[in-house]
Amino acid sequence: MVAEEAFDYEALLDRAKKKLPATLESHDRFQVPEPDVMIEGKTTVIRNFGDIADALRRDADHLLGYLLRELGTAGTMEGRRVVFKGKVSASQISERIKSYVDEYVLCSECNRPDTKIVKDGRVLILVCETCGAHRPVHVRKQVKMAEAKEIEAGQTYDLMIEDVGKKGDGIARKGNFIIYVPGTAKGSQVKVKIEKVSGTVAFGTLVRT
Repeated sequence: MVAEEAFDYEALLDRAKKKLPATLESHDRFQVPEPDVMIEGKTTVIRNFGDIADALRRDADHLLGYLLRELGTAGTMEGRRVVFKGKVSASQISERIKSYVDEYVLCSECNRPDTKIVKDGRVLILVCETCGAHRPVHVRKQVKMAEAKEIEAGQTYDLMIEDVGKKGDGIARKGNFIIYVPGTAKGSQVKVKIEKVSGTVAFGTLVRT
């Protein structure tokens, strides 16, 4: 009888373990990779940016846009790495990624990373898949970005090329925006048509007159 009760207990315990949610196990292993930062001339590279975005289960463009706003710089994705304009320290990048995790990844109720972002009208909602909690995501610096909307796709602007990028494209600035213009030389005053705007980065083409 004792042996039978022991067998029943072991069977029940084993069954209970099998019913534990997989998200609990995944939370125990949740770790954000440390950014692999390297300075290349006048640029800063995060070589494992794709791995970081994958670990957070967030869109790489969304994470990049947040970092660009918070660091106050320009940057682009090149495959699974990101290249920032200027020199940015590893500690600055790590701090901004931690802030992103706190705001856009971790549940405020159970502190687990098993969340997703959904849009309700104009509001972004962080929904926890483990405990069911949900909260609005507070997008900081949104007012500042709206005020900085000085560049629009399809419009033409007179710009000064202040620098040349690694790929040979001219670089101009207007307000908070950095504009890349192929086929231009440093120091030249040019007329540029904006083809695309992404965050505080724009891409234009030279208007021949």
